[in-house]
Amino acid sequence: MRREGHEVGRQRLRGWLSASGLRALCTRVSTRPPRTTQADPQALAAAPKLATWPAATAPNPIWVGESTYLALASGQWAYLACWRDAFSRRVVGWHVRASLHTDLLLTAFNRAGAVCQPPPGLLVHADRGSQYPSDAFTTLLDRTQAIASRSRPGTPYDNALAERGWSTLTTELRPRGACFTDLEEARLELAEYLDH
Repeated sequence: MRREGHEVGRQRLRGWLSASGLRALCTRVSTRPPRTTQADPQALAAAPKLATWPAATAPNPIWVGESTYLALASGQWAYLACWRDAFSRRVVGWHVRASLHTDLLLTAFNRAGAVCQPPPGLLVHADRGSQYPSDAFTTLLDRTQAIASRSRPGTPYDNALAERGWSTLTTELRPRGACFTDLEEARLELAEYLDH
């Protein structure tokens, strides 16, 4: 509407759409996005080893993980988990689904492992989300001989390497806050963006 010279605010536009029986292409159930980091106070968190670990000089000694949410046109959310190589800063494994369960990051980690085949001793750093200290994930780390590391409480900078990719992804893939039509469209566009 602004391109056509109309000065209109968000609330007035929302009222006009509602009165006309229409709705915006991207509506959200809530204006408050979901929290992706919810620490489990009962879980034993791994020590924050990333800051004292030797810097990566080649691919695969350190992976950092993070999850985020993506808006869908239905007003629901999709969740994306990624593992990023600390040396190349490339996304080595990712998965998107409709819920933020441990399976989300397990699938992303398994995909990364299948592609990169990291050696034993891989440092796996993530925030304090409850999925990371889960039994399923710690079992996977033990099986792959990886070493767990978690951010310190209240210190988002510990996981800055993983976090910094989200703003780039959302800006390039979904400019001006646009939504994905559905989960399948999100998968297709993320595959095009992250795998190339």
